[in-house]
Amino acid sequence: MTGSDVTPSFRLAYVPGVTPTKWVRIWNERLPDVPLTLVPVSAAEAFGVLRDGGADAGFVRLPVDRTDLSAIPLYTETTVVVIPKDHVVAAVDEVSAEDLADEIVLHPLDDTLDWESPPGRPAFERPATTADAIELVAAGIGVLVVPQSLARLHHRRDLTYRPVSDTPESRVALSWPQDETTELVEQFIGIVRGRTVNSSRTQPTPPAQQPKRKRPEPAGAQRKPAPGKSAGKSPRSGSGGPKGAKRGKPRRRS
Repeated sequence: MTGSDVTPSFRLAYVPGVTPTKWVRIWNERLPDVPLTLVPVSAAEAFGVLRDGGADAGFVRLPVDRTDLSAIPLYTETTVVVIPKDHVVAAVDEVSAEDLADEIVLHPLDDTLDWESPPGRPAFERPATTADAIELVAAGIGVLVVPQSLARLHHRRDLTYRPVSDTPESRVALSWPQDETTELVEQFIGIVRGRTVNSSRTQPTPPAQQPKRKRPEPAGAQRKPAPGKSAGKSPRSGSGGPKGAKRGKPRRRS
């Protein structure tokens, strides 16, 4: 099988909380002949998937090891605390980390926030996953501090969330292997950065055509008369009269 027989494709990994729908839609509009496959991965395994060739690029959470991976930071998420709807914190618009000092704050093993010291009191055991921690919050065992997208992902009717200040923030980035910056990766980078079709690197805008310059006429040269006019002849008298006017007869000499 030759290289020309292989159908091109693009694999995009993404961690929980990231919604790649918008970028996938633009990709399908611009490259309808190149299928894009979504590869859901956990935050912990995302970098291994990129290094092992399991995906061409991926939405990950910073920090990224720049030794062998490239990354473009995209946005920073708001940090929130997930609580039961009848919790006292639900009565305010925002809290600080200090306000959670007396709370049992769950710290799952897949936590994506870079804590120096998590707020509140630790639970006896760390939940294995964020999903497990959400179940414990619903059971009234503690509260959970996560990026807002994860609170939305694990939404429950009996839970709500509020922004928390003075806590680490999670930053989302697009990452890919440094030695695998292919043409398709460049295309996706352009989509994420908001480049239009005309501004795409792969489809440069053609230069504007310059108007042709007229050659200068040599000294002493005579211009040719315009079509329909004869040179050196003056128009007949009376030619400017109204159409159909009669002319008088010339007199005979006696």
